[in-house]
Amino acid sequence: QVQLVESGGGFVQPGGSLNLSCAASGSIDSVSAMGWYRQAPGSQRELVAYITTDGATSHAGPVRGRFTISGDNTKNTVYLQMDSLKSEDTAVYFCYLQRFDHGFRYDYWGQGTPVTVSS
Repeated sequence: QVQLVESGGGFVQPGGSLNLSCAASGSIDSVSAMGWYRQAPGSQRELVAYITTDGATSHAGPVRGRFTISGDNTKNTVYLQMDSLKSEDTAVYFCYLQRFDHGFRYDYWGQGTPVTVSS
């Protein structure tokens, strides 16, 4: 099994910054990517950013230029630096990990960490 533990969420004023982290443990061999999704109240879960094991990154349009995903393979941890936060960034942020085993894809999710951007 895989365990994902997130931290770093909280309350911040518009224009502020937060740094989320997600530490993976357990059966984390054959990992292909880790990343972050978010879900705002009344909305569907949406992809925020992901990073592959070879370091390639992708950021969704609404956060590009403001959020930066990074990873530390030695700590099995992925980070999401969020700058210039806006009220529309308010959501629960979920870490995810994708791995393949014998040709099958497996997705794992953290418990979510809330981010509230408000004045």
